[in-house]
Amino acid sequence: MSAKHFLAELEQEFIATQNLLDIVPKDQLGFKPHEKAMSLGQLALHVATIPMRNLGFAKDGQVETTVIVQHPEAQTTHEILEAFATSKEATKTLLHQDSDTSWLQTQWKLLRSGEVIAEMPAHAFVRTFVLNHFVHHRGELTTYLRILNQKIPSIYGPTADVNPFA
Repeated sequence: MSAKHFLAELEQEFIATQNLLDIVPKDQLGFKPHEKAMSLGQLALHVATIPMRNLGFAKDGQVETTVIVQHPEAQTTHEILEAFATSKEATKTLLHQDSDTSWLQTQWKLLRSGEVIAEMPAHAFVRTFVLNHFVHHRGELTTYLRILNQKIPSIYGPTADVNPFA
């Protein structure tokens, strides 16, 4: 995988994600559709920061389980939007301007108390835990927003609220 091609994919995902984060209701950040679910504020902030955060884990070559499962809760929608802007720029910088992407050829490791519990090529981690993970949680976010009666914008095509082809 080339960093430039991966960035081109992410650029498309950034547009759809921005459209969703823009409609997160500021008075519903504590909303949870189920007691075991993240709150809307946690989920939206998680979605906003996945590209930057997880690419950082990939470049570092490893991460501890205690770090990877941390999901702070946003207090404001402004915080979410600022975090996403920062995440996009850091991601673009890392994938576009960083000419040394040799880290993509290394092995990535998940650690528990310093012991390796999972390992995969860094490029596989990037595909799975940056792009796929990002899209997965963005889909989860659309469910929260639908429950809260928000109009869901087009992501890959028409929604019940928006038809870009009409």
